[in-house]
Amino acid sequence: MTGTFVILDLLGGVALLLWGVRMVRTGIERGWGDRLRGWLERRLSNRIAAFGGGLGVTAVLGSATATTLIASSLVGAGLLAPTTGLAVLLGADVGSAATAAVLASGSSVATMLAPVLIFAGYVTFGRSAEFRPRNMGRMLIGLGLMLFALKLVVGATAPLQQATLFHDVLDALAAEPFLAFLAGAILTWICHSSLTVVLLLTTFVMNGSLAPEQALPFVLGLNFGGGLPALSATLGQPAAARMLPVANLLCRGGLAVLAVLAMAPLLRGLTLLHLTPATAVAQMHLGFNLAAAAIFLPLAPQVLRLVGWLLPGEPPSEQEATRPRYLTPSASMTPNMALTNAGLETSRMAEMVTRMVDLALDVLDSGKLESLRELQPLDDRLSAHLKALGHYLSGLTAEGQTGDEARRARMILHYAGSLEHAGDIIRRNLGDRARQKVRRNSVFDTMQQNSLAELRAVVQETLRVLPAALCSDDLEVAKDLASRKDAFRALEDRIVAVDLSQGSPDGSVAKLFLDILRDLHRINSVLAAAAYPRLAAAGLMHGSRLRAEETAMQG
Repeated sequence: MTGTFVILDLLGGVALLLWGVRMVRTGIERGWGDRLRGWLERRLSNRIAAFGGGLGVTAVLGSATATTLIASSLVGAGLLAPTTGLAVLLGADVGSAATAAVLASGSSVATMLAPVLIFAGYVTFGRSAEFRPRNMGRMLIGLGLMLFALKLVVGATAPLQQATLFHDVLDALAAEPFLAFLAGAILTWICHSSLTVVLLLTTFVMNGSLAPEQALPFVLGLNFGGGLPALSATLGQPAAARMLPVANLLCRGGLAVLAVLAMAPLLRGLTLLHLTPATAVAQMHLGFNLAAAAIFLPLAPQVLRLVGWLLPGEPPSEQEATRPRYLTPSASMTPNMALTNAGLETSRMAEMVTRMVDLALDVLDSGKLESLRELQPLDDRLSAHLKALGHYLSGLTAEGQTGDEARRARMILHYAGSLEHAGDIIRRNLGDRARQKVRRNSVFDTMQQNSLAELRAVVQETLRVLPAALCSDDLEVAKDLASRKDAFRALEDRIVAVDLSQGSPDGSVAKLFLDILRDLHRINSVLAAAAYPRLAAAGLMHGSRLRAEETAMQG
């Protein structure tokens, strides 16, 4: 019976540790995910900077897998070069190992800090109505649970010091390096967390179940298994997004296999280091990832060439369709042709925004949250298109450039920027409202559903007019685009007036409905305002509104 309780306590401690890691990661991603993503994108100028960016993001997130998925999405959208992305992943591995080392060495303070962090997190989460403070509370609770779980695991494994059968099993595995390697890899893959396995192995070493040098093949195995979750999570994605997880596994896994083959000299080297039981596993884990970064950071282009050869080729279907199609280098030498191509590419951005609006609003009716997963890739593609357009038209928009061609190029970038901004609003706000409706099981009445359908039609019409306003020199088309803002406002005012007069038995549903209206208002306003610079240059604007028709004719 004692053995059964030991196993149950150990499983409970591991589960609590995994849940704490999840809470910390979720709190950071929800509260500061966009800022972390932007911070990472700004630090991708070279491989060294990308390595530091990956290390920093993972030290905050506590998950190299999460950083891998972020970098893979950026590569898939064309925002990040694969070699730079691999440098991010190598930094992420070091950041994850450093986090594990800090937690493993700080087990003595877990007893004091765990309840303090849990209590502080509960108070912060419960007392605050603000979004980020609540996520800060979630992070504190998660960190407290991680430390409490560490204490629970240490206590659960204490009886194992006297369990000769358990020692015999571990000794048998340690005596066969490949079996220990396989056990470490499988356990890490199952847990989806190398941190958990590092802390578990540390506990076994501290209670004498494993000698420090016997833990080495397990550590090598966990580094191999640590690359598997990101690989399995990207199996259904395009080859460009799968390149980084495959390359990372090739680097870490290949080095781990070579280390297993060279186990004897490695063990002799470990005996010279005189590692202490409390930090031995964490130091081996960190040392391995530092070695992997030192070896493969300079070899990133060669590794990715090998990965490109290993991955099966794909037809240029959806993946190629999402990349800039008309921005050909040869056309950039001819300004008029370059402007035409840039206008066509901006029209494709309008199609992406239309798709994002449809995805977010369809969820309100279908309740299928899976569709919202497409919002992030589409928003990434909008950012990639805007960046590509800026580079493509840089010669025409450089400082000091004047004339019709320079004005036209800046106008195209203004329209493209409006579309990219609208995509951000859809992903960050409208998509979140759709998730809230489904998760709360909220139901809109018939009037609210019809109102959303009418507003949706106005936004879709604005998106249809925008490419015409961009490609046409007719001021009437630009005026039509700008007038879509007034059309939306008039309809919105009528809907709000009716909603306030009738009231709603459920205040939370009414608030959610009005929040969605405001999001659609922002999206439509950003799109309609793209025509303002053109109209202002023609003298057809008064403040932020169109002049009356007769005043415009007099001008």
